[in-house]
Amino acid sequence: MAMILLGRKKCIEDEREGLYYGFEMDVRARKAGIALKAQKKLDDRYNEEEKLGTPDRLVAWMNAVLEGTHAPCPSSQWRKIHFYLRDGVVLCKFICKLRVAAGMDSVKFMANAHTPFVAMENISVFNKAAMDYGVEEEATFQSADLYEGQTKGALINVINCLNRLGFVANSKGFTPSYEFMPPPTHDDDHWTAKA
Repeated sequence: MAMILLGRKKCIEDEREGLYYGFEMDVRARKAGIALKAQKKLDDRYNEEEKLGTPDRLVAWMNAVLEGTHAPCPSSQWRKIHFYLRDGVVLCKFICKLRVAAGMDSVKFMANAHTPFVAMENISVFNKAAMDYGVEEEATFQSADLYEGQTKGALINVINCLNRLGFVANSKGFTPSYEFMPPPTHDDDHWTAKA
């Protein structure tokens, strides 16, 4: 029996009887004050990336790279991305493909990440492998950003890391290449995407 937490809803999977949904008490206090303002800023940053289409392009690229080795991400909606990447297995398979194409060794990871400890270890393995591949340490993210992922703002660091990984992969000539959008420009009123 495996349990997967989806926000406040708990999905319990039993191979003999299918899926069951139940509710779980929310044990965390709501954010307030500075923490709430910081969370809103992160959510706004994610919304900006979403308007630029960054999550759509990342999901399309990851699905193309992992085609035939892992089920595709069903959507570029932030909760779907979070659930798809949460255990770190997809990230590790993804970085293995990039590293092997660059002539580097594959990384070892736990393919069955049923516990939080194993999932967070897989995410840590991905971050180390990404840095070894050429992504700057500043562009990586904390395991909790992805594993807990209670809001879309927490996912912005993951999106930024994968976006940077796409740039590095393109510089190494990896195919399929990552189709990125040029960075936005800022005028006095707002950010705008370059066409």
